[in-house]
Amino acid sequence: MDSEFIKSFEKSLIKTYRKELWSKFIKGIKKYNLIEDGDKVGIAMSGGKDSLLMAKLFQELKRHPLMNFEIEFISMDPGFNEDNLDLHFGNSEKLGIPLNISRSDIFEIIQRKTDGYPCYLCARMRRGFLYNMAKEKGCNKLALGHHFDDVIETTLMNVFYAGTFKTMLPKVKSANFEGLELIRPMYLIKEKDIIRIMNHHNIETMACGCEISSCDTASKRTETKKLIASLKETFSDIDKNIFRAAENVNLDSIARYTKNGKEYSYYDDYQED
Repeated sequence: MDSEFIKSFEKSLIKTYRKELWSKFIKGIKKYNLIEDGDKVGIAMSGGKDSLLMAKLFQELKRHPLMNFEIEFISMDPGFNEDNLDLHFGNSEKLGIPLNISRSDIFEIIQRKTDGYPCYLCARMRRGFLYNMAKEKGCNKLALGHHFDDVIETTLMNVFYAGTFKTMLPKVKSANFEGLELIRPMYLIKEKDIIRIMNHHNIETMACGCEISSCDTASKRTETKKLIASLKETFSDIDKNIFRAAENVNLDSIARYTKNGKEYSYYDDYQED
């Protein structure tokens, strides 16, 4: 473990990239009340750049506590190849993050059970596995590394491909694991700034690490990412407005919506002249 490298990364996190990373991390935690006194947070480590940065942000937060809480770093191996596993372990050691990893056969199961578009099922199975790990460690919260760009891309993908206006929330209580809440502390952090700090320190991370032959992870999300980038060329705030739209919904102008499983229509109380 290179202590000087770790110190250099941590210094750039709270100084060089303070405005883009550290400040937005703290703002997200405060704005959405993501962490409270007495919490034990499971930090989900996927092997990618986002969760790696999130782990360092939480380590830094423990040194500058806003509240009294505990953290537990958890990770799962869904069937990574040897190179990706080496990268995962190597980066965690490089940045001084203790890695508690459990093996699963999710990639193998998905490969057997699905013929096409396995990503949704894979994500659900991986999430369920992490929920179990978090519960076993006594955590009441599970932190995932989704960022600002994930939020706006998911919003548009739901509109384009599912025909629904639904976004990625900063926190949500688990329906299947009582007493466990999912939180997204990097909700306000932009992907380009995560990439900048990783490039600055020459840290190479795995992408999705998927070993499933029919995986289509790159298609729809990549198309949506490219569309947003194209629109930003003519309107620089397009990404901010997509994000704000989910926090600025006017139900008086929505034809039909669902709340707590019940469907409502604008026309339910509509009075004809």
